[in-house]
Amino acid sequence: MTTATLAPPAITARNVSRSFGDVKAVVNATLTVPQGSVTALIGPNGCGKTTLMLMLAGLLRPDGGEIVVDGHSPVTNSGAVRNAIGWMPDQLGSWDNLTCLQTLTLMGQAYREKKEYARQRGLGLLKLVHLEEFADRPTRVLSRGQKQRLSLARALIHDPAVLLLDEPANGLDPRSRVELRQLVRELAAGGKTILVSSHVLSELDEMVDGAIFMSKGATLGEDADAMVADAKTRYRVEALDLAALAASLGRQGIDHEDLDGGAIVRVADEAQAAALLASLVKDGVPVHRFGPAGSALEQTYMLMNEERR
Repeated sequence: MTTATLAPPAITARNVSRSFGDVKAVVNATLTVPQGSVTALIGPNGCGKTTLMLMLAGLLRPDGGEIVVDGHSPVTNSGAVRNAIGWMPDQLGSWDNLTCLQTLTLMGQAYREKKEYARQRGLGLLKLVHLEEFADRPTRVLSRGQKQRLSLARALIHDPAVLLLDEPANGLDPRSRVELRQLVRELAAGGKTILVSSHVLSELDEMVDGAIFMSKGATLGEDADAMVADAKTRYRVEALDLAALAASLGRQGIDHEDLDGGAIVRVADEAQAAALLASLVKDGVPVHRFGPAGSALEQTYMLMNEERR
């Protein structure tokens, strides 16, 4: 009999630290990102997210700790790590006089791809991010959102196994945000591992498989995991007849928090949620809204007791 072996994580970091003079930007950060997953990196401005991602990408050397990306250390084998990752910074630095296609072709050549192959791949990526009409136009004419899409194409030019996306939705219009979510999920389904930093937590809920929270330079680990799990148990029920709703919940022995137009209840899982909804409807309660109380990631973020920066 053979035993299936789990694939090693695509990204691990243990007790990673980095300071800038007296400022401790990252303090003993620890995280694990499974292969083929989409994982969010969440925290307020100044908590160390970008510094941590720069260290994962091999663009900044940690003061201490251990990092492994796709089986390699960015400290001892930065070349292998840079080949394995696609890095999308929060703002695209570009050559204003190069066209979008020239930019991608040049980046492909930087990864030692032949020019014609890089050009053809660039054309495909421009189509993927809906910028094909800008292929022969200089990057200086792009809007902020268009530059973000070009930055994503640039990160994909060498078909990396791991993507590090720092605020990828910045400047994107609503349609482009939806398309970004869909593309990220498709990339993960194709086997890529994605770590994404964003402040748009409601959108992350629809995109990610897991989340890592940071506060004051440190990752929160199991405490944050427990908060996310707890938030997912909170469901909002709204009914046209509040008295009937309260009476039905009381008869079923279900504790609840009153709110305008309904109540907050707790359920163990989706099966229990479905059973509760069915019992309310059977009881004649005119339910017009039933679902999670809100973004689990957003609720967890608000409970972190993090001061504003």
